Amino acid sequence: MNAIELTGVSKRYGEVLAVDDLNLTVEPGRTVALLGPNGAGKSTTITMLLGLLRPTSGRVRVLGRTPGEAVAAGQIGAMLQEGTLIPELTVRELVDFVRRLYPDPLPLGEVLRTADLTDLASRRAARLSGGQTQRVRFALAIAGAPKILVLDEPTAAMDVESRRAFWAGMRAYAALGRTVLFATHYLREADENSDRVIVMARGGIVADGTAAEIKAGAGGGTVGFSLGAQSAAGLDALPGVTGVEIVSGTVTLRTSDADATVAALYRRTTLDVRGLTVGGADLEDAFLSLTQAAEV
Repeated sequence: MNAIELTGVSKRYGEVLAVDDLNLTVEPGRTVALLGPNGAGKSTTITMLLGLLRPTSGRVRVLGRTPGEAVAAGQIGAMLQEGTLIPELTVRELVDFVRRLYPDPLPLGEVLRTADLTDLASRRAARLSGGQTQRVRFALAIAGAPKILVLDEPTAAMDVESRRAFWAGMRAYAALGRTVLFATHYLREADENSDRVIVMARGGIVADGTAAEIKAGAGGGTVGFSLGAQSAAGLDALPGVTGVEIVSGTVTLRTSDADATVAALYRRTTLDVRGLTVGGADLEDAFLSLTQAAEV
């Protein structure tokens, strides 16, 4: 049985087609990143998956059930972008209250450890920072031990240390065979924490595979070198170059043809190139290429 199945799913808001005939299957135990620009249909898809919104047409199934049935059975948990915690309650009280709503919840201590909240257990919700609040939302999402976990922009408002702790907790939770679907604008997080990446644009899927497969399919790459005090004028005119970035004297050329760019760099310029590196396209390059092509 598949963890998630969307078959011919569309959603309209008046004349606006937010999701267009979407077909998506996610097998149990996968960790899937859902990417897309604003307006791509990610949040609408997640909302329908959770049963908070009905599709205009098509069918949504979670572990063979309707979303409403799966939610009622505690099989799917969610961490959404919005939601207010009860300010007077402590973290421990909030998590324990929610976990008691489910038939077979995780032990309280395990939830707090997984969400890196043990040291904050006695703090009232009103005194939490934005990143700490996000960690509590994560704890509430996993409290019922759901087989499927849905996360919408989970690390918004988190600092670097909190993000690291969050993803460590998420990986520990997923390692027990649970299915995780998360939407994010942080492409590095998708690259590092998923075994499958789905890219949406204009309400449909434009790419689906591992991060490595999607990056390879985008083609192109980067050429980097140290510039020192020399002028960077004219680099944007080299063959294949689609973008130029200069940070602290280090140049990164985004290019559709790294070989042609490197050859021209030595033949057509008088730059003293040091520390030359050539790399493949990263997930950001692939994302921009795919989503921009879909908008044409």
